[in-house]
Amino acid sequence: MTKTESEKPKRSFAEWVTFSIALLILAVIMSLVGYIWLNDKNQPPIVSVTNKQTIREINGQFYVPFEVVNTGGDTAESVQIIAELQINGKVVETGEQQIDFLSRDEREEGAFIFSQNPRQGKLTLRVSSYKLP
Repeated sequence: MTKTESEKPKRSFAEWVTFSIALLILAVIMSLVGYIWLNDKNQPPIVSVTNKQTIREINGQFYVPFEVVNTGGDTAESVQIIAELQINGKVVETGEQQIDFLSRDEREEGAFIFSQNPRQGKLTLRVSSYKLP
């Protein structure tokens, strides 16, 4: 074995700069992955529904806009929303909506349509069910 074969060549300045940049990029990526892993909301979906705007009447039908929001950590599928209109203590109309997919912090809007005026009774909007993907 000759002397030149056993000695390792010295690294050039460009190689050290490239190596340092690659290490920095790797450290940033690993830090971001760790941060996301530690701060991830590991919660089930928390789905809520609210009246978004005022009720409007068009051609004898009453439109009740709503907004549904998932504030939990996981995604919800097949989110079922029910509206129930009670007048004089009796349920006179109901409506159902289904949102196919609601990811974390996502909002969806829609409207229920009633033939009777919801202002003359008690209107209840609620989320009745969802499933996990």
